[in-house]
Amino acid sequence: MNDTALSLDGVRKTFLSGRREITALDGVGVRVKSGSVTGLIGPDGAGKTTLMRLAAGLLAADAGHIEVLGMDVAREPLAVQSAIGYMPQRFGLYEDLSVQENLNLYADLQGVPRSMRPERYAELMKMTGLAPFGKRLAGQLSGGMKQKLGLACTLVRPPRLLLLDEPTVGVDPVSRRELWSIVYSQVEQAGMTVLLSTAYLDEAERCTEVILLHEGRLLGQETPAAFSAPLAGRTFELHVEGMPARRLQALLMRAPGVLDALVAGDRVRIVTEKAIVPDPAQLLPAHPEVQIDPVPPNFEDAFVARLRDHDGAHGQPPAVSVKVRGATGEEVIRVHNLERRFGDFRAVKGISFTVKRGEIFGLLGANGAGKTTTFRMLCGLLPASGGDLAVAGHDLRRAAARARGSVGYMAQRFSLYANLTVMQNLRFFSSAYGLRNRHQRERLAWALENFELGDYRDVNAGLLPLGYKQRLAFAAALMHQPEILFLDEPTSGVDPLARREFWARTNALAEAGVTALVTTHFMEEANYCDRLVIMAEGEVLAEGHPYDIRRQARTPDNPEPTMEDAFIALVQGREQAA
Repeated sequence: MNDTALSLDGVRKTFLSGRREITALDGVGVRVKSGSVTGLIGPDGAGKTTLMRLAAGLLAADAGHIEVLGMDVAREPLAVQSAIGYMPQRFGLYEDLSVQENLNLYADLQGVPRSMRPERYAELMKMTGLAPFGKRLAGQLSGGMKQKLGLACTLVRPPRLLLLDEPTVGVDPVSRRELWSIVYSQVEQAGMTVLLSTAYLDEAERCTEVILLHEGRLLGQETPAAFSAPLAGRTFELHVEGMPARRLQALLMRAPGVLDALVAGDRVRIVTEKAIVPDPAQLLPAHPEVQIDPVPPNFEDAFVARLRDHDGAHGQPPAVSVKVRGATGEEVIRVHNLERRFGDFRAVKGISFTVKRGEIFGLLGANGAGKTTTFRMLCGLLPASGGDLAVAGHDLRRAAARARGSVGYMAQRFSLYANLTVMQNLRFFSSAYGLRNRHQRERLAWALENFELGDYRDVNAGLLPLGYKQRLAFAAALMHQPEILFLDEPTSGVDPLARREFWARTNALAEAGVTALVTTHFMEEANYCDRLVIMAEGEVLAEGHPYDIRRQARTPDNPEPTMEDAFIALVQGREQAA
């Protein structure tokens, strides 16, 4: 029996973008073992989706050879497509059809005999937890439930090879764990082979092997442990008494010999260039009392270190350009007994909180918790059904337009104009914010330079890699130098390097007095927040400093819970009490 489910040898694929030729894959050769879960990772634009689409027979390679389940993809693309399952990043659910109707449609498309459907449907509904929602329209499901329905539709006819392109993007931690449970059940019970791309490196660490792509080339294919092994003796956690971890991280990112610095709870995790314990006097001359503890390397350390070694870039914090009036600590967002009803359904149920100037405030919750609805009301995009809310001193129920002039908004999904170039988007949004003449020209130049968009100024926004789309959206939100930023899942789907860049900018803005209200499904990003709220079913489940939230989840078996541990414990505790 062939133990290789998928093989690529010398595969090359290029695309034309205007007059530019983009090399998506450049001589890639990999093997995916049968009956395993293999992770596919890499920065945005590395070629992951192109590799998936080539393996699925949806694209033709310019050069090289691809074999799937013993079949030559170039010669037998239809046979390959009938033998595999492929779930792209935006799976094609029909939102006006019910859960059951979507399953029926995909069973028809995949030629599943009617006699086999009831048993398979029952198995899938139980596996995904969708059994109570068979009659609900797909468009009315939460994000996590949509992803589970998409996976169920892909599995209506059990494939021998399952290709999943970032299936957990935009999904809360509880749903992420459920999706992984489904994937591993298929490998263990059905002998399925899975190739899965992901932006979550803790997920990649769970894979049998990991394929790392960068700029269309293979940087390695190894077990997660083999990737991490070279970093032995190079990873540490640091703490300075009385200094916020966010500020310590900013100092360490500039420190000599530091390759990476990341907030980890109340401490900062670093990767050094050499395997020696850093000298506090050289690392932080102004803070020689810094506590330095060695810790084992993890896969994310290895990913970032390998890419930064390859590119020679150490990710210095970018410059900021803001003019914020008012005192730090001044209340700039006030929410009191806020409600939102959709007919008889109460999406938000009388929540209250305040945000002070210069704070990074997190709004967290499972899919369907009401956080995006709350976010949209605070942005003035959705009227409140009851309660009071004020932003920058303006009552949003009476002066929403004036409040919006003080706010920069970065939407959950890329919401700029895909058919306009980078420069056209920046010019449009700067004009919409009232920038004219010299001031506008200065801000356009600032955005191109500060966000490193100059090489893409004439490229249509829809053709940008996801990380550059994020940069463009962030730049557009900052064109008018707002005092408050609303950031709705701004790092969803982007790679760890892009997330680090985003938070370096956001932290620098907060240090300059800009207020940021942020939602995220990356629970460890909540550690960047000064305070946060966790919502469930339209209500506030917990509020406070990240340390206080994590402390609520401590147990004898887990004395140092992560933010994800705390989030899951709180959400599941509420469900069990209900």
